[in-house]
Amino acid sequence: MKKEQENQESIQSNENQDKDTSQPDRQFYLPSQIVNEFGEKGRDHLAQPFRGQFLLALSAGAFMTFGAVFSILLAEGVEIQGLYYLLSGLGFATGYALVFISGGVLFTEINVLLPSYLFNKANLMKVNIYKFWASAYIGNIIGALAVAGLIQWSASLDPQFYTELSSYLEKKMKFMDQGVKGWFEVVVSGVLANWLIGMAAFLTTAARDITGKILGTTLPVILFVAGNFQHSAANMGYFSMGLLTSDKYTWYEYLFFNLIPASIGNLIGGGILVSLLFSYAYKEHLTD
Repeated sequence: MKKEQENQESIQSNENQDKDTSQPDRQFYLPSQIVNEFGEKGRDHLAQPFRGQFLLALSAGAFMTFGAVFSILLAEGVEIQGLYYLLSGLGFATGYALVFISGGVLFTEINVLLPSYLFNKANLMKVNIYKFWASAYIGNIIGALAVAGLIQWSASLDPQFYTELSSYLEKKMKFMDQGVKGWFEVVVSGVLANWLIGMAAFLTTAARDITGKILGTTLPVILFVAGNFQHSAANMGYFSMGLLTSDKYTWYEYLFFNLIPASIGNLIGGGILVSLLFSYAYKEHLTD
């Protein structure tokens, strides 16, 4: 009798377990889990051999040029300003989705991931961290230029594309005419840009399926594109095409009057306003 009762209890327990596991899982990660995930991703990136890191940086830079080209192609000829910004942002979101989902190493993304790792799991004295930062930046530029060259050699784009590209470059480089004031305006604009891209990484990490990751990427990207906020990785895509098709700006003007100040702002926006802010807010929930 006792044995039969134990068997019934065992069967009931198994049925309860089956019932529990049949319930749908939560379709997103909580913010504290996302911050932990950022740290883990930063550690995974650093654990890769240098050649793997650099190849992923090349691919991320390549995706930025594809995103820049697609943003122009989608918005080409659109005169309604709101629709123009929407389509341009959707186009560029493609590049970021390719980076986030493929695990590409984008300088502005690791400005979010590595600080999370440093704040929560490591220290600032690791030399390979700075080496990785530098290789990501250089790799992104080389990847962006390589794809720009391939697109040019393919002769696939019509003349209207280059007219539209010229207007994009003018918007990106308008700060140059303001001298020192313009340089610091790019820094502030870069803070805003990577604050938004950091949140794109945040939302993408929160999602547990591909659809959610793409949607989480797209919304902040549309906002930063519409605001003309200066994002160094995105601008590498536009400037790579500009270097090969226009002599209006030189490489050092692109570098010193946009990419460098934008990169400084991007580091502040991603590292402080995303990584540090959320790491501090959820420090009681973080795991080692």
